[in-house]
Amino acid sequence: MRLNSLGILLAGACYAVLLSGPALAEKADRTKPINLESDRMQVNDATKTSVFEGNVLMTQGTLSIRADKVTVHQDKDGHQYGTAVGNPAVFRQKRDGAEGYVQGEAQRIEYDGKMDRVELFNRARLLREPADEVRGNYISYDSRTEYFTVTGAAAAGDTPAGRVHAVIQPRTAAEDGKAPSAKPPKK
Repeated sequence: MRLNSLGILLAGACYAVLLSGPALAEKADRTKPINLESDRMQVNDATKTSVFEGNVLMTQGTLSIRADKVTVHQDKDGHQYGTAVGNPAVFRQKRDGAEGYVQGEAQRIEYDGKMDRVELFNRARLLREPADEVRGNYISYDSRTEYFTVTGAAAAGDTPAGRVHAVIQPRTAAEDGKAPSAKPPKK
């Protein structure tokens, strides 16, 4: 099995499985080298598909992805699509211009490079440090519009069947990147 430039390109697309998921992901990561480890790897130049199996670990800067299997495909227009499967598949990445990390997990995570959308399926969970959390059976995130959809289904962890769970911490103006408003002096 040989790893040519297409294989390297497809391996690089693995980071896209989750990179666009958090809108505030560390942008500098995109310029860092991609390191990928797995027990097995297959590259099919004819179908422009790469499959990494067995204890897959991909890192690029502050981004890390762990999965049992990662499959990456490129269409004829150059758009990349990826699927990470695990028990669970997990990602973690530093937030851009902010303290803390964004991390997520699900049994299956899919990335659509053409639509710039990430979907987390089955026991999906998304955390944003320090303590924001969204949990459900399905989470979809459109990074173009920064729009989330979370759907409940069968019981997901400690979430009752059909329910979505969210914990959203209060933010100060400084945490939101806005300058605090000036208060008039007391008389």
